[in-house]
Amino acid sequence: MKWYLNVLSNYTNFTGRARRSEFWFFVLFNFLFAIVAMILDNILGTTFKLGYGQIMPYGYLYLIYTLAVFIPGLAVAVRRLHDVGKSGWMYLIILIPIAGPIWFLILMFSDSQQGANKWGNYPK
Repeated sequence: MKWYLNVLSNYTNFTGRARRSEFWFFVLFNFLFAIVAMILDNILGTTFKLGYGQIMPYGYLYLIYTLAVFIPGLAVAVRRLHDVGKSGWMYLIILIPIAGPIWFLILMFSDSQQGANKWGNYPK
């Protein structure tokens, strides 16, 4: 939870480096809170309705939560890319179908670049 709150407090910080633990704990808690928002949408009846009686599994609470954590999630991903020695613009690699997201995951699982790089000191 400490890492999640740390990411939220640094939501405008696109400089520096983020360790694997900071990124992956943010992803974990973000996933859990998104599921809770979806469950609350279903309990409260605030889900999106499609035509012909179809109901989406998410609604307004999920949408608000997702919009609230979009910039912090982007910032921690950019800092994580800096930690492995890549530019933050490498985030755009996820736009390449199939291979892009796979390469992005490989970068997110990679170990930190040893020593200082142009984005900051070694975080460990």
